Amino acid sequence: MKKVFCIGELLIDFVAENQGNDLTKANIFTKKAGGAPANVACAISKLGGKSVFIGAVGHDPFGKFLLDTIKKEGVDISLAQEVDTFTTLAFVSIAEDGERDFVFSRGADRELVYDPTLRKNFHGNLLHLGAATALLGGALEQAYGKYLFDGLTKDMFICFDPNYRSDLWKDKQEQFIKKCMPFVEKSQLCKFSLEEAQLLSGKENIYDACDILHEVGANIITITLGKEGTLVSVRENKAIVPSIKVKPVDTTGAGDAFIGCLLKQIADLDNFHELENEFENLLKMVATANKAGALTTTNFGAIPSLPTKNDLLA
Repeated sequence: MKKVFCIGELLIDFVAENQGNDLTKANIFTKKAGGAPANVACAISKLGGKSVFIGAVGHDPFGKFLLDTIKKEGVDISLAQEVDTFTTLAFVSIAEDGERDFVFSRGADRELVYDPTLRKNFHGNLLHLGAATALLGGALEQAYGKYLFDGLTKDMFICFDPNYRSDLWKDKQEQFIKKCMPFVEKSQLCKFSLEEAQLLSGKENIYDACDILHEVGANIITITLGKEGTLVSVRENKAIVPSIKVKPVDTTGAGDAFIGCLLKQIADLDNFHELENEFENLLKMVATANKAGALTTTNFGAIPSLPTKNDLLA
């Protein structure tokens, strides 16, 4: 079974549950483990796959809690780094429909140091670049770019999810777009939200957006559309795969569950480089990933809500 290396942030989500989406009025917060790449790693592991997390946390109680949490879910944390900077925090508000908003207090995640010795483990495996904070400068951004290069030289299947967060990119959208483009260009699979696809392509129409992003370089594009499902696009074919109906209470981690489930299925393939030529099989895999994303929204907190293989079968 191939491994999926997930690079980026592992952080504390302080969630204001059942208090609306206005953080100024929130009084009670619940501590949850979070961070998109870590969520994806847990999603893969809970479905029976092999995932490796590469990221930095603080040498503090929050950092220990985070590493312990994802290790219990079966994620390989042997390549994670502990640093003196305090662990990154995110404060999350959740509206009645399950939609959420974030305010970040960045810390240790930015301190990830690139390790050139890791590339010996990369050959023929998968690389997921899905960090919300990775393009904000510092050591993490440098490491991100270098691991992309390593992935290309080691015949990896590369997946990119920009994980755009408006709180992190206020008045800097053009910079965000520019920094994303090398990853869109070099990745076999790109996972976007509707907002991200429109922002990066400059097109409102999602089909036009896909055409632009294919021109940049992405071979396979998925655009998650919430309850409407997911648009799947390769250069010659496009289709919307419907989701399942659920009553969402917290959408945190839904996209991570989706892409984690999809990557786990790709890791199981004998030849993942031919996936873009197997459109019908790709649609079936996305349908399964849609289920994983939908089920994750039915409980609070991303990692505890991620489905197992039995959950998907049920």
